[in-house]
Amino acid sequence: MPVRDARDTVAAAVSSVLAQTFPDWELVLVDDGSQDGTTELLRQFAAQDARIVVIMQEPKGIAEALNRGLEVCRGECIARMDADDVMDARRLEIQKAFLAANDDCGLVSCRVRFGGSEAGYGAHVDWVNALMNHEEMSLRRFVEAPVAHPSVMFRRELIETHGGYRDGPFPEDYELWLRWLEAGVRFGKVDEELLTWNDPPQRLSRTDARYSVEAFYTMKCLYLKRWLETHAAGREIWLWGAGRVTRRRFDALAEVITGFIDVDECKRGQHRDGRVVRMVDELPEREGSFILAGVGARGAREAIHAHLTRRGWVEGAHFLLVA
Repeated sequence: MPVRDARDTVAAAVSSVLAQTFPDWELVLVDDGSQDGTTELLRQFAAQDARIVVIMQEPKGIAEALNRGLEVCRGECIARMDADDVMDARRLEIQKAFLAANDDCGLVSCRVRFGGSEAGYGAHVDWVNALMNHEEMSLRRFVEAPVAHPSVMFRRELIETHGGYRDGPFPEDYELWLRWLEAGVRFGKVDEELLTWNDPPQRLSRTDARYSVEAFYTMKCLYLKRWLETHAAGREIWLWGAGRVTRRRFDALAEVITGFIDVDECKRGQHRDGRVVRMVDELPEREGSFILAGVGARGAREAIHAHLTRRGWVEGAHFLLVA
C-alpha cells in the first residue's frame, strides 16, 4: 500500500486489512514522503501488529513507491491496496483460493463497489465490473484498464518474469496490464464486490497528468500497434471516427490507417488527413479489413458493436473497441 498524506483515510484502509478472514498476510506500507501526520499513524499500526511493515522514503512518486513495496513483500501472492479504499473482510481469502484453484491464472481481480458520486466514474466502474473473464478483459483492454488497480492479487513470479511498474508520463497500472496481457498472462475476476473503490477529489487519477486522457491514448496506441502487427497483418486498418478529436487521439497509428468510417453524411467521400471517409452503409470488405472503433461518445461504443456484429463482424477477429 503506497501512502502519501492520507491521514484521513488510511486508518479505515488498514483496519480492513486487519479484519481479513485470511490471517497469514503481511502489510507493507510505503510512506512516500507524507507531511500531514500520516507517518506517525503508520508507526502506531506497526507497533500494534507485527504483520505490518512501514517503509519510509523521500517523495519519489507512486511507481517508485510501488516497486519499493514489491522489493520488501515476501509472499508468493501480492495484493494491491490503496490508502483511500476499503476491502471486504473475505477479499484475501477468496482471491488466494481463486489463484490456488486456477494454476493458469497469474492475476485475479474482483468486482468493486463505487465509493463516489461522479456519474462518469460510476459508469466506468460499471464497465469494469462487467468484464468477468480473461477473454473479455483481454479484448477490451484497449478501451481502458480492465481491472481496478487496488483490487488485484497476482503471483510474485509475474514481477520476476515480466517486470514491475515503470515510471513515466503514463498511468503505471495501465501500462503494467497491457505489458502482462501482451506477454500472455491470464487474468481472472471474482464475481463478488470485495473492494470499495473510493473516488476522492484529490486522488492522483484526477490531479496528475500521467492519468490524463492523452496519456492513456499514448500508452494504448503503443501496445495496440504491436497487437495489430500480430493479429491484423496484411489487412487494411479502418478507424471508426473521422472527427478531429478521434483522429488526434490515434495519430500514433496514422501510418497504418487506410481510412475512416463515420456517421456524418457531410463527410461521405471526403478525405481527412489524406484518407477517405466512408459511411456505415459502405463498410469495407470484411475479410481483408480490420476496424478500430475509436469513438468515445457515450453510447457510441455499444452502437458500433451492435452494428458490426449484426453484419457478421466478430470482435477480436474483425474489429476492436478502442475508446
